Amino acid sequence: QVRLVESGGGLMQPGGSLRLSCEASGIFFSINTMGWYRQAPGKQRELVASISKSAVADTADSVKGRFTISRDNAQNTMYLQMNSLKPEDTAVYSCYADVSESPTRRRIHWGQGTQVTVSS
Repeated sequence: QVRLVESGGGLMQPGGSLRLSCEASGIFFSINTMGWYRQAPGKQRELVASISKSAVADTADSVKGRFTISRDNAQNTMYLQMNSLKPEDTAVYSCYADVSESPTRRRIHWGQGTQVTVSS
C-alpha cells in the first residue's frame, strides 16, 4: 500500500512564502514523475508543477519564477517552495506520484490535499 502525505499548507500574507512537502511511504519498486495540482473554488484543477525521477522540472506559467519544485529520492519526498505568494494562489494543493509498485505494475497515487490561503 502506497501512501502520500502532504504538509506545509496554511495561511500566509501576500508576498510571503510557504513550502509544501509530499512524502511517499509504503512498499514500492520506484517513484517516477511526481507533481502538484491545485484547485480553487469554482475553478478548474491546474497542474502547478511536475518533476521527473531525474529531477527534470516543469512549472506552470502562472507560477514560473515564484514556485520551485524539487525532490529528494532518498527520502521519497517532493517539495514545492512557493515564494511571492498572491491571493490567486489560494487553493487546495494535492500531490501525485506515478509509482511503480512492482516491475510490472504502475499506478498514480494522490495525497489528501492541503489548503493554502493567501490573504492579508
